[in-house]
Amino acid sequence: MVILLFPLWAVLLSVWAFFQPHLFVDLKSQILPLLTLIMLAMGLTLSPKDFKQVVKNGKAVGVGVLLQFLVMPIAAFGVATMFGFDNELTVGMLLVGSVAGGTASNVMCYLAKGDTALSISMTAISTLLGVVLTPLLVSLMIGQSVNVPVAPMLMSLFKIVLLPVAIGVLINTFLPNWVRKAEPIFPYVSMFAIVLIIAIVVALSAAKIVQIGLVVAAAVIIHNSIGLVLGYWVTKALGFDARVCRTIAFEVGLQNSGLAVALAVKFFTPMAALPGTLFSIWHNISGSLLASYWSRRPVSKE
Repeated sequence: MVILLFPLWAVLLSVWAFFQPHLFVDLKSQILPLLTLIMLAMGLTLSPKDFKQVVKNGKAVGVGVLLQFLVMPIAAFGVATMFGFDNELTVGMLLVGSVAGGTASNVMCYLAKGDTALSISMTAISTLLGVVLTPLLVSLMIGQSVNVPVAPMLMSLFKIVLLPVAIGVLINTFLPNWVRKAEPIFPYVSMFAIVLIIAIVVALSAAKIVQIGLVVAAAVIIHNSIGLVLGYWVTKALGFDARVCRTIAFEVGLQNSGLAVALAVKFFTPMAALPGTLFSIWHNISGSLLASYWSRRPVSKE
């Protein structure tokens, strides 16, 4: 239920930040600490056995991760080109397309009767691979027209993704009883942090949102739809069963857009963070709707 209410809170706080940006703009420096908190919460939900599942589901994980880092970056670049976006917005779209899958995919997968263990494995692996692939993909696709600080981005991703996730896994491994007691609050912590990040970026980009907000929203919806559709139908064409197809659809289509926002603000401009901000809201709406539909449709009928 927490994730399903996420879009509502994100919209409400975004509206507040839009009309009273002065309340949020000074919190810009808190975006990275908030994201680090989110990644720590994610790590606390993982254990070494989740990474062992990669071996068990090797083929599905391999296909899913390949689609993750092929479909979404290429689709992002294609959509940005189609809409004629400038460098700032194109970088923002590419950041969204090049980051790992979001943790919301695990919840949506569970609700949609997908393979939750596979979902968690894919999120974990794509998160680790994204530390290297995200800056490299952005640099490869737009590096000639925009100076992409690959080395600093790699270091930042190590600090705000790899390190907190690893700490979370270690805590979950050695203090599992404590983690089980605290686990119910993790979704609330993550949701609060993401919603606050979105509000800060809305406040920083309030003037520009009036001019191009609807256009960027349309691009984000198309980008997300491409990920969900190809994630499902490509795996379907490859002969995977319906549970795996549903799982990979969510893993490909639902991105860690909070990370894209943080990287955009740190290394580029608040404007470059706008696609990630709108994606954060929209992919939870589309994911919730799709999960609700699939939850009422037995896997056996597919």
